[in-house]
Amino acid sequence: MHIDVSSMVKPRSVAIIGASAKRSAQGNVVINNLKDWGYEGSIVPVHPTADRIEGFRAVNSVHELETQIDLAVVAIPAAQVTSTLRDLEASKVRSAMIFTNGFSNQEERALRSFGTDSRLIVHGPNCMGLVNFSNAIPLYPARPSLRLRTGKVALVAQSGSAAISVMNSTTVGLSKVITVGSEFQVSAADYIRWLADDDETTVIGVVAESIKNAAAFAGAAECVHAAGKSLIVLKVGRSEVGVAATQAHTGALATSNDAYNSFFRETDIATVADYDELIASLECAAVSPRMAPGKGVAIVGISGGQTALACDLADAQNVSVAAFGETTSQELHHWLPGSSGRNPIDFGATINVESHGMTEAIRAMMRDEAVGAIVALQDSQESMNPVTRRNYQSTFETYADAGRLGNKPVVVISPTAENVDVDLRALLNENRVALIRGLHAGLRAVANLSKGVVGRAGDWASARRERLPPTDTIAALKRDVMQCDGTLDAGLSFRLLRAYDIPLVKSVVVADFETARRRAPEIGFPMVVKIASRDIQHRSDIGAVVLDVLDEAGLYDAITRIAGNVAKAAPAASIDGYELQEQFVGDVEAMAGFTSAAPFGAMLVMGTGGTLVELTADRAVRLAPVNQGQVSDLLRETKLFRRLDGYRNLMPKTDISDLADLGAKLSRLASDFEGILEACDLNPISVRRETGELRVVDALFIRSQGGSDAAIT
Repeated sequence: MHIDVSSMVKPRSVAIIGASAKRSAQGNVVINNLKDWGYEGSIVPVHPTADRIEGFRAVNSVHELETQIDLAVVAIPAAQVTSTLRDLEASKVRSAMIFTNGFSNQEERALRSFGTDSRLIVHGPNCMGLVNFSNAIPLYPARPSLRLRTGKVALVAQSGSAAISVMNSTTVGLSKVITVGSEFQVSAADYIRWLADDDETTVIGVVAESIKNAAAFAGAAECVHAAGKSLIVLKVGRSEVGVAATQAHTGALATSNDAYNSFFRETDIATVADYDELIASLECAAVSPRMAPGKGVAIVGISGGQTALACDLADAQNVSVAAFGETTSQELHHWLPGSSGRNPIDFGATINVESHGMTEAIRAMMRDEAVGAIVALQDSQESMNPVTRRNYQSTFETYADAGRLGNKPVVVISPTAENVDVDLRALLNENRVALIRGLHAGLRAVANLSKGVVGRAGDWASARRERLPPTDTIAALKRDVMQCDGTLDAGLSFRLLRAYDIPLVKSVVVADFETARRRAPEIGFPMVVKIASRDIQHRSDIGAVVLDVLDEAGLYDAITRIAGNVAKAAPAASIDGYELQEQFVGDVEAMAGFTSAAPFGAMLVMGTGGTLVELTADRAVRLAPVNQGQVSDLLRETKLFRRLDGYRNLMPKTDISDLADLGAKLSRLASDFEGILEACDLNPISVRRETGELRVVDALFIRSQGGSDAAIT
């Protein structure tokens, strides 16, 4: 359920708690900002002794607020915040915005607890408030830059310093800038959803340190996309830290960055890597029309070196460079004598080209079905010599004409990050042509024009809401797993896999050689013998696995050898016995697993398996649950698939449908046991050439530390 933040974005009345009668505190800055911007609502300072603050009549306590107040700005010491909020809850105040930081653990717990049950809408703490440029409402404890202007771009940032950096660097007009801070109650998703319905906003940028609720964020993104607006996210803190600190290979192979990347990819949310890319994407989206998904870009310019560099950078960023059709190439030869007729187009290499020829060439490229946007490379720096500036005028007018008359984005990129000529920007922007600083950032901005055109964020959220009720078997397994601590034993692990119809080698666990000899016919020779111990995860590492056991004598020798190796390497390990396994002979070893990836649920990991799984690090990931077709797409990202697909005739082309089916079933298991199981390794999965028949040879499941309470909502 989302929270209506209207009382904070467009308050009709504001109480200021924390302004001083003797000095300039944060509350005083807010009052003066409101006054200087001509705020038309009522301003009521709250101070225990003062009669007037900054020219406004003050009340001496929250209890004296006689009329309905939309918003209280709270800028007081941390120790006083929770008690003040309780007073506000008893008053007629609708919402509170908390600038305060520096809470003790006890104070933070009290504040979080208050926000859970209160009718009061609470923003923050540890934030710098917001600036509503559209309605001239600066609820902000600093002086905004005088160069800022009103426009159609909104920014939502968890960090106040991030908001300042973007505000001070962008040339685009702003509608709202919102710093959400620690999000104890109100989240970025609540503001994104509100902005989706805001007539004054067409583009939304987000600087996120984390996502509080993935389903809420996806739902808000779907609202933005459904409204035909752009959403661009800069996720900070992308270091390669394992998602789940476990002994499973998946915990080492998958990172929190993988989880976020998978979420943004599956919800079709545009992303950027730094502030420069964010600013470029905001400026581009604010001016340019959207780009059809699946199309490439046509790159043009007056320098062959610049267009070649752009192609190199486009390839590095997975930005498709369109291949022109034959008709387009013929038209380009006609209008640009001497041109190659292929992408990219160097206008400078053509013979006596005039602006008319450039215009017709661009129109020909825009008619090409493979082209989604025109990217023009053109020096536009404000430091240009005036003569050079005049010489380029006709070129800029050609691009302006293309933007005005065409139905696809035309984006001019000045190859360096230096500030561009303001008059040139105005000329282009008036004709729906963005002028972007920097090649790398500019290409990312163009690629982001196609994101969210086909809404997928809602599908992601609904797929995780629509869970089938557990069968009696699954419910019983959940109860059994919840009784465990740490690693599940082999018997329970294999019961889990059988419940989801995942193919296993035949296996039994025995206490000693005599029992092994008696039950060996159930498995048959040759077989594999392993130690059975929940304390030993990677058994081959300590000599606790013996292959090619051919008879009873070999079985005795294997058990004796394993017992000796375990006694030396892991003397304190609890031993359940010895696992006898069918020796299923495959041709390729794969791995599959999952790991907890809060707040998104579980993340499926698949790739090349075997003892060198971490060294090869061949894996691809998706957030669970996924279907068989999605797993097939995932596998195509791995080196494992290239091998199964008959790479260099090293092995025949092999059917991956069984492996994709296994991945889909495992992802459903991961989703069903979300919050109960922390991680899983199926390694190795032995796969036979051509047919793709497979068996899971080893299974490792690790119980979640937090129990069922760890499940996300």
